[in-house]
Amino acid sequence: MKAVLCKELGPASKLVVEELPPPVPGPGEAVVAVRAAGLNFFDTLIIEGKYQYKPDPPFSPAAEFAGIVKSTGSEVRQVKPGDRVMGFCGWGAAREEVAVPASALAAMPPSISFEEAAGLIVTFGTTFHALHDRAELRPGETLAVLGASGGVGQAAIELGKAMGARVIACASSEDKLAVCRLLGADEVVNYSQVELRDELKRLTDGRGVDVVYDPVGGTLSEAALRATGWDGRFLVIGFASGTIPKIPLNLVLLKGCAVVGVFWGDHVAREPDKHRANMAKLAELCDSGQIRPRIDRVFPLEEAAAALGVLSRREAQGKVILAVGNRQ
Repeated sequence: MKAVLCKELGPASKLVVEELPPPVPGPGEAVVAVRAAGLNFFDTLIIEGKYQYKPDPPFSPAAEFAGIVKSTGSEVRQVKPGDRVMGFCGWGAAREEVAVPASALAAMPPSISFEEAAGLIVTFGTTFHALHDRAELRPGETLAVLGASGGVGQAAIELGKAMGARVIACASSEDKLAVCRLLGADEVVNYSQVELRDELKRLTDGRGVDVVYDPVGGTLSEAALRATGWDGRFLVIGFASGTIPKIPLNLVLLKGCAVVGVFWGDHVAREPDKHRANMAKLAELCDSGQIRPRIDRVFPLEEAAAALGVLSRREAQGKVILAVGNRQ
């Protein structure tokens, strides 16, 4: 089988495509014939050894995938050969076949393609866990989404609307905000042109927002926290800006708000039953048309380096997907 391999930590240009023996499932594993693999910004970091997870080379990038179960181990009861599934593996999905614990797989929503399914798991899984489990977002609350045109930001707009919130999308350009409007954002803020704190306060008549969804970090974090209302929840998703902010804790005290960490990868490992329930809910929302993964570009497996380049240059306005193997 073909596999994209990181044999030496460094930029995407060092990735190679090689033939490997096909995997054999362990007792609790399933082998999936991968049809599409989703790439995320953290893939650009993991191949350089700059992410929380640091696998030893050689390894394949891509944490999420969709495909067809090819074989199963002796203890597997959740899936069977021929099932159309999607899954999360942390890394390793940029190959034609992957062996994963069967507990990491979920049934694909019947209404979406392999490419869409491979783009659903990380962005929507992270965001549903954040809004539903961590923030306990309620209908009628106000949700401010930073980096709203990116993958998780788009998911936050759609899921926020599906959960009954008023969504304020915040991004750095009018082109990006146009995407957010199409996704259903109620209000938009261009934080390259206005002060984020002041505009969020204005849009909430001075009350402040109930929930902040922050995958960006940097200087935007403190500004958004200052715009959080009483009993608000500030969700720490990630640091796409490259800078981890230092938050003045007196703000948390004075506002009676909570700063809440969202580590979805560990949630999947520590709370597998809740994760599977969340994925089932996401499948329902897909089939009802309330959410839909947006695909920016699809590359063949052999062009994984070019696909990661799109992410590292921040050019994507949706998911970047690798097409793998037979598309049927």
